[in-house]
Amino acid sequence: MIVLYGRTAEVNALDEVIARARDGSGGAVVLRGEAGAGKTALLDAAAARGGAMRVLRTTGVEAESDLAFAALHQVLWPVTGSLDALPAPQRDAVRAALGLAAGSAGDRYLLGAGALSLLAEAAEPDGLICVVDDFQWVDRASADALLFAARRVGTEKIAMLFAVRGDVAVKGVSRTVQVPGLPAAAAAELLESRGGVRPGVARELVALTGANPLALGEIAARLTPAQLAGREPLPDPLPGGARLFGDQVRALPAPARLLALVAAVEAGLDVVLRAADRLAAERSGDGPGAAWTGRAALAELEASGLAEVSGTRVRFRHPLVRSAVHEAAAPAEIRHVHAVLAQLTEGDRRAWHLAAAAVGRDERAAAELVAAARQARDRGGYGTAATALARAAELTPEAATRAARLKDAAVAAWLGGRPGQAESLLAEARDQAGADAGLATGIAQLRGRFELNCGNAAEAVRILTAGDSLEMLADAAEAASYVGDTAAVVALGRRAAAHPEGFLRDTVAGIGLTLDGDAAGPGLLRRALGRVGELGEAAEYLWAAAAASHLGESDLATEMVDRAGRVARVSGMTGQLPVVLEFVATAERLAGHLADSQAVSEEGLEMAREAGYENTVAAHLANLAVLAALRGEEETCERRAHEALAIAVPHRVGLRAGVAAYALALLDLCLGRHAAAHDRFTALAAAGPGAGHPTVVWRTAPDRVEAAVGAGDDAGARAALAAYARWSAHAATPESRALLARCRGLVESSEEAFGEALRLHTNPFEAARTALLLGERLRRAQRPGEARAHLRTAWETFERAGARPWARRAQGELRAAGESGQAPPSAVLDALTPQELRIAGLVADGLSSRQIAAQLFLSPRTVEYHLYKIYPKLGIGSRTELARLVVLRKAPGAGRDML
Repeated sequence: MIVLYGRTAEVNALDEVIARARDGSGGAVVLRGEAGAGKTALLDAAAARGGAMRVLRTTGVEAESDLAFAALHQVLWPVTGSLDALPAPQRDAVRAALGLAAGSAGDRYLLGAGALSLLAEAAEPDGLICVVDDFQWVDRASADALLFAARRVGTEKIAMLFAVRGDVAVKGVSRTVQVPGLPAAAAAELLESRGGVRPGVARELVALTGANPLALGEIAARLTPAQLAGREPLPDPLPGGARLFGDQVRALPAPARLLALVAAVEAGLDVVLRAADRLAAERSGDGPGAAWTGRAALAELEASGLAEVSGTRVRFRHPLVRSAVHEAAAPAEIRHVHAVLAQLTEGDRRAWHLAAAAVGRDERAAAELVAAARQARDRGGYGTAATALARAAELTPEAATRAARLKDAAVAAWLGGRPGQAESLLAEARDQAGADAGLATGIAQLRGRFELNCGNAAEAVRILTAGDSLEMLADAAEAASYVGDTAAVVALGRRAAAHPEGFLRDTVAGIGLTLDGDAAGPGLLRRALGRVGELGEAAEYLWAAAAASHLGESDLATEMVDRAGRVARVSGMTGQLPVVLEFVATAERLAGHLADSQAVSEEGLEMAREAGYENTVAAHLANLAVLAALRGEEETCERRAHEALAIAVPHRVGLRAGVAAYALALLDLCLGRHAAAHDRFTALAAAGPGAGHPTVVWRTAPDRVEAAVGAGDDAGARAALAAYARWSAHAATPESRALLARCRGLVESSEEAFGEALRLHTNPFEAARTALLLGERLRRAQRPGEARAHLRTAWETFERAGARPWARRAQGELRAAGESGQAPPSAVLDALTPQELRIAGLVADGLSSRQIAAQLFLSPRTVEYHLYKIYPKLGIGSRTELARLVVLRKAPGAGRDML
């Protein structure tokens, strides 16, 4: 039985998390405290109190902190029999990470989702407690996967308990329980349990140790009965000092102390014993009594109580014992032990031992670390690969090779979601590159990409513009487009035109020439779009979307973005997904699928924050601000918009700053504040690069026209219409022509133009806005009978979309037109959350729960959980019925779904 003193509050906090997990509302909590505070005892008590709940456990080991997936292997190995229940991409990722199959684990999101799904399977039927002790030493690859799961266990029967020392971040787990020194009464009770400790002595020990439970117990055990009874003074300093175990380690016989050192750097029992025997053989000529064996030394170490054999590993009584062993050894002795272990191990273990044994530069050790990094990267351990490559670079004698390895380390750190580390490594690589022009160019391109995602987009343009390759020119054009620097995009397009014909060349050159008014530009864009059937990568589809957008065809651009999103989700390299989801969320919003846009941006925002992609964070915040404006949520809109602007403006990301500014203008327009909206739209149109963006101005021109008309600025409305007509001159899709017709109807008060727009619209939300504007004019022209049908259609569509300000406006107009009927019945799918709507849509597409889980990075059980919530909400009982409801809502004339 585990006896805890003075830890009622901490135990209650853990019990709460476990109880909620048992009921299907999983969660995670971090125990944080200094060494010896009792974190492990609390974890043991929590696991013991879980009843029938399954317990999976891992402990970070400093000697294994550089071995990719060492901790994850320990957690998941007992439940690998459930792997076949996972979606195929997740199953393959987990198998590769655990070394059960050849191949790559792919992206960290995919592996994290696989870990979550496997834990969810293990949690049935009674729940699961996943215990992660000494998290500060868990290898990075395992930490990424475990934390991904911890952030997503809300609908699972999983409690994840982390214990960590110091200020090491446990990213994304917000609930923390501090584990301080014991309360005075509990500390006295602990000492009393040792027997014979006088109250005065107990108070002095508590004061001197900060009531650290480990320190109290260890020090009390080393005092004499007379000292405990207060008959003799306490020693000064107290035995053990800050490290507690140093004197015990130093008191070990030399063979046991040496074996302890071997165990401190390599925990596997078999390797420890073989290394100890080899070291004993080396010392056999040191004189009488020098001969010894590893097993004899192990027996002495166990007899000391400092370590024990647990299965196939040597485990120290406490991590501080390991620290004391290291401190008691000379640096040369530690290096020699690593050198011996390098002879007895293979793969990444051998590589790290060679590195630790090296003195100065050592290409052999560096090359083996590079191989270990490659293996870690192939299994999805990008953080571990970055660490290995950085260390390999330190050991590399030749400067150019050293720079190349630093560059590779930076890429791995970037893919591992550590942009700060990536930028530091890349800066070091640039300093080492010397006169190698090719390497310098590659480093510059990476610097530009890093700046574009996390830093100053204008600086990214400056860096990337220096390159001459088509790929670097394309990256520069992309960066300039984010800034909103049209002149730079034009110049880069003309430079790209000098390259051989192809999809990317035609797109980059076509965009530049089109923006410059060159008649050849649209033709190049059309030719590029003619190659869409040859495309296969998400980035290529985003370029296709850009081509369509610059032709004024936002609906075709939306289709291309949708393809990019689908490819990114199944490519196995979903590290680009947060960025791709910027465009997917925007496309869904522009298509009138407001709930789906909300769900995509919430997903993208979470991923971008996890990855450290600040500019992508701004993108999703800006889109969420626009959605809040459409719903009339003033406080949310303003908060999200200002959060986005706080990132986008100093980072010179004009595209995202423009969208955030648009959200505030749209909010005014939605709430009928036409003059304020007109002022904001006018300022947005005049904003320069870094603060505004031409694409935002073009796409929002119909709103600007409406605001100008509402504010009574006829000249401003005509100017905005003329500009929009120029931007749309090459557009050929129905929706682009419909929006232009609506703008003409507003400026010219033309019913014919409104009617043309309604005939052309393919976007239901925009069609409803046109119907509202036409209905308002018909009612004010004393033609209420004609107005009511348009107003009713608009009202019903806005209600379904959750666009409350416009719904209220349409309802008021409808009543003024003489219809006082009841509110339109809510569409049955309106009861669903954005996440549930997405799942419903994928069910309608015929996907299984496993396939949906693979796309949304959920566990199949989470998908089923949502389905079981969806069915009673809709009064149905099967996937077939759900699919029918979704299809009906998508049908033409049924108020196209707002998913």
